[in-house]
Amino acid sequence: MANEINHFQEIISHCKEYGYIFQSSELYDGLSAVYDYGQMGAQLKKNLRDEWWKSMTQLHDNIVGIDAAIFMHPTVWKASGHVDNFSDPMIDNKDSNKRYRVDHLIEAHVETLEKSVGEALIAEMDQLLSKDDLAGLKNLITSNNIKCSISKTCNWTDVRQFNLMFSTQIGSVAEEADTIYLRPETAQGIFVNFLNVQKTGRMKMPFGIAQTGKAFRNEIVARQFIFRMREFEQMEMQFFVRPGTQKEWYNYWKETRKKWLESIGIPAEKLRYHDHIKLAHYADAALDIEFEFPFGWKELEGIHSRTDYDLSQHQQYSKKKIQYYDNDLNEEGKPYGNYTPFVVETSVGLDRLFLTVISLSYQEEKWKKEDGTEDSRVVMKIPPKIAPTKLAILPLLKKDGLPEIARELLNECKPHFHCFYEEKDAIGKRYRRMDAIGTPFCVTIDHQTKEDNTVTIRFRDTMEQIRIPITEVKKLILEKIS
Repeated sequence: MANEINHFQEIISHCKEYGYIFQSSELYDGLSAVYDYGQMGAQLKKNLRDEWWKSMTQLHDNIVGIDAAIFMHPTVWKASGHVDNFSDPMIDNKDSNKRYRVDHLIEAHVETLEKSVGEALIAEMDQLLSKDDLAGLKNLITSNNIKCSISKTCNWTDVRQFNLMFSTQIGSVAEEADTIYLRPETAQGIFVNFLNVQKTGRMKMPFGIAQTGKAFRNEIVARQFIFRMREFEQMEMQFFVRPGTQKEWYNYWKETRKKWLESIGIPAEKLRYHDHIKLAHYADAALDIEFEFPFGWKELEGIHSRTDYDLSQHQQYSKKKIQYYDNDLNEEGKPYGNYTPFVVETSVGLDRLFLTVISLSYQEEKWKKEDGTEDSRVVMKIPPKIAPTKLAILPLLKKDGLPEIARELLNECKPHFHCFYEEKDAIGKRYRRMDAIGTPFCVTIDHQTKEDNTVTIRFRDTMEQIRIPITEVKKLILEKIS
């Protein structure tokens, strides 16, 4: 476990050193649980988002995408249940003034116990959480002598619910302003636009609406780098179906989403399904696709069969009819008419997907050279089709016309994929830098290039080098990243 934690810390340090992720506001000592994506990270994040968007909207005839606003009418969140129910039980230690999420506090304590004892404690906690028994949760903490990690005392406040939504005011004068919320999820923007999209797109059942965008949650205990943040990005698709067919589509999306995760380079053995035993009151099925992060198996993507809860709630609160007239049923010999569609949801955190790719890609390699000495490198083996930079173009020297040839190749390739050009340092050092940022292919222009118009292309993962005609470079890279 210690080795895994150290490995994870090395990944975090690497992300900063090579322009993937920075602590937000680091100049002012940072802001907890908020991060900025650097030049490499922003490109990798965009590539992942584009792959998801293409798979959902371009490759499915019956799914379209929207981009709903972050600010929404406050009644949206009343209808969705977030105003009354989107909260976590919290407890404060009176000596350290540190606030804990109750389940996280108990889970951390369980890690110090024997397996059977810990499992019994978790089962008791789950039962109390399901009943919203706040007094019982405090008693569970005190009776098990669970201490604050800072003060090492058991001097606890009562447990109370803490709403996770960020609120703000809208209006020109503060006294007259109405309270609104930064959205805690992107799904509601889809639900309130159901009729707009269905009518203007002439969509027929079943069909889906996809969206990517920022969401905000006031996490008290944000942890594990970008796994749990206060500002994050979701990629969600709500698939609207006829009542009675939701289980069929739930199983379809369960399999389809796992296959997509594998298609972008995540090994099947690193993924697993985790069925929800305790379902939300509106769901009739739910599961997580979990990934084995360096800190354990955790949720990467959720698949939820949400029944007709969301559209029915918005119909009730808006007092406007939100239904679908299905005249195709008549062709099947069934009565046709209006109904409220059921929904199957797929929801993946883009930041968690980013962390998944980074965790898989970061490798430290050592080997013995022919002379018996040891060599090593740090390499990011990001799959070529999502790598931030696809090709590094490296003239061997900054003279003899080599940079001019290199820039001609750069101008030929950069309209088609992201390239990097560098002249500085020995070629070996440049290769190592490209390994560290995850560039899958490097092309070196040398004096032989001037003689026979060939270049050396180096493959990141194997470090193999071959010579090919310079005219074949663009074609080869396009084949490799397709």
